[in-house]
Amino acid sequence: MLKEFKDFINKGNVMDMAVGIIIGAAFTAIVGSLVADLINPIIGIFMGGIDFAGLSATVGEAELTYGNFIMAIINFLVIAFVVFMLVRSLNKMKKAEEAAPAPAPAGPTQEELLADILAALKK
Repeated sequence: MLKEFKDFINKGNVMDMAVGIIIGAAFTAIVGSLVADLINPIIGIFMGGIDFAGLSATVGEAELTYGNFIMAIINFLVIAFVVFMLVRSLNKMKKAEEAAPAPAPAGPTQEELLADILAALKK
């Protein structure tokens, strides 16, 4: 069982996925900062200085911080847009590679030509 587990962990797909998850977590932190520190203040300026993080409503003893929910939606939209742009760019590159003309088939080598000439001379 340990050998199987070791084989599973050492597979390329698992390692690629782990790297993707780590980079995704770091990317999420960057996007969170982008939204919280740049996008929300700009949106707040256009909406009369509203700070989304401070938006909340009290229902009984519960405090509903719907401003945080709005920020989460904006985070999602920014991340989804960036991922869309990355996938779109990758698809364009893949189409460009597929559309590139195939290299011309190589002609016969010098040895092959000489062998053909020799065969013709022998006839």
